[in-house]
Amino acid sequence: MRRTFSRCPLAVRRLALALACLATGLAGLTPGCGESQPGEMGPVRLATTTSTANTGLLDTLLAEFRDDTGIEVHYVAVGTGQALKHGENGDVDAVLVHAPEAEAEFLAAGFGLERVPLMWNDFVIAGPPADRAGIASAATAAGALQRIADSGAPFVSRGDDSGTHKKELQLWRVAGITPRGEAYVEAGQGMGACLTIAAEKEAYILTDRGTHLAMRDDLDLAVLCEGDPLLINPYSIIAIDPQRHADLHHAGAARLIAWLSSPRGQAVIGAYRVGGEQLFHPGPRP
Repeated sequence: MRRTFSRCPLAVRRLALALACLATGLAGLTPGCGESQPGEMGPVRLATTTSTANTGLLDTLLAEFRDDTGIEVHYVAVGTGQALKHGENGDVDAVLVHAPEAEAEFLAAGFGLERVPLMWNDFVIAGPPADRAGIASAATAAGALQRIADSGAPFVSRGDDSGTHKKELQLWRVAGITPRGEAYVEAGQGMGACLTIAAEKEAYILTDRGTHLAMRDDLDLAVLCEGDPLLINPYSIIAIDPQRHADLHHAGAARLIAWLSSPRGQAVIGAYRVGGEQLFHPGPRP
């Protein structure tokens, strides 16, 4: 039975991934599936979210992974919905995303092997420091959205089926509001681009904290709403199931996932800073 949230020890997860590779005929690799020496594997293809790229974390992780294993990783940074679509189509060997409900559907449909939690941060609602809608005193994120809607202040939405967009729509549902009108700007772009648009329009925006921290020196956007448990933002990595796409680089995906979830990879995540601020916390969400 396929699990959608791993509670198994890392060694068990590694074994499951290795067995999956063997099942697809990769056992002939030397010295073995998921155990190649540095330089013996071709590049791994990864679809991930714009927040991991915009913050600089992904490039740091993949450089350390390459130094340790000799394996290159080529990635495309898109919204979670598009990243999962790349996984469904067999365009990539693994996906690193942050939308648990969509990930569960991806696994239930048989596209992925296992959801391996890697790290977490949180979402915040940022906006102009003058805070025209007065959301800084709102008790919840949904309450903050209610105040934004009531005030008629502009709000920039990712509008791209990303994990951030999915979370935003969830919060609007909790608030009992269907956003519409000229004040609701659906940008259809990544997190960094949307933050730039919000700053230009003096608009509010839902953003992951990491990307805001990485860009805050260039933006006149203050964190005005934070701390709601609904704003926790977990990231997971999923290898594509060999039974769906047998020709993918399953051994390389296994090595990447094992490294990222190992003490070495987790230490790199925890140590990553921008301006002295920690952007991501290693491990599953609290």
